[in-house]
Amino acid sequence: MVSALSASGLVFAYPEGPRVLDGLDIELCSGELVAVLGPNGAGKSTLVRVLAGLAPPQAGRVELDGRDLGTLSPRERARAVALVPQELARIPQVRVDDFVLGGRYAHDVRWRRAHGNDRDVVQAALAACDVADLGARALDQLSGGQRQRVLVARALAQETGVVLVDEPTSSLDPEHQLGMFELLARLTCERRAVLVVTHDLNLASQFATRLDVVAGGRVAVRGSAHEVLRPDVLHPIYGERLAFGRLPGRDGRGERPFVLPWAGPG
Repeated sequence: MVSALSASGLVFAYPEGPRVLDGLDIELCSGELVAVLGPNGAGKSTLVRVLAGLAPPQAGRVELDGRDLGTLSPRERARAVALVPQELARIPQVRVDDFVLGGRYAHDVRWRRAHGNDRDVVQAALAACDVADLGARALDQLSGGQRQRVLVARALAQETGVVLVDEPTSSLDPEHQLGMFELLARLTCERRAVLVVTHDLNLASQFATRLDVVAGGRVAVRGSAHEVLRPDVLHPIYGERLAFGRLPGRDGRGERPFVLPWAGPG
């Protein structure tokens, strides 16, 4: 499951709107967990849609293992790239396990009956996302946080080499936020390439192998947590109401920087 996804010179603008992406370059390789950061409206969600092949750019190119992503059929893309959106535009009235089974469509489930391996993959994906007990529930009866974890489970069931995740922790409690990033980090141990859009600088600090900060339609800053989570780097992008510090990292990997929004004295 060795995969690489790269994009160069991406330009994207919505009708009658400004350029959201303006010459953006990015690369994602197997074994990497890349966190895409940036202020609201910077184009992060648009970027993952372009990288997934759902929004063709007006200029630039996206390549998957050296092949132009635009030349692949939807089924070929679905075998290679999984996208976890922030939310569903419409919540279908289906059982959770059947919804996750839909992630197997690229493996021809739609043209035959699901067999034992498909169900095993679904159950493993549900368990990995801590929603195994929700399999018989209706998707539209879940909380926002539960539904977010089910969306990730569906992406896992695709068994792709590239996983793109858009703000997966926005509806989760702190324990499940950590669990989500621990899961994404485990995927890199399977040689998958993972890109996650997040506003949580501190989870990115703990788990990401690289941080890419998007601003002005491009990756304005790229580097490790130690290189990016600094006042001189972040103040021009996020403003100055930030507090910086360091805490011991997970698994004894030394200190990691953290950043907090801080109003300061009134």
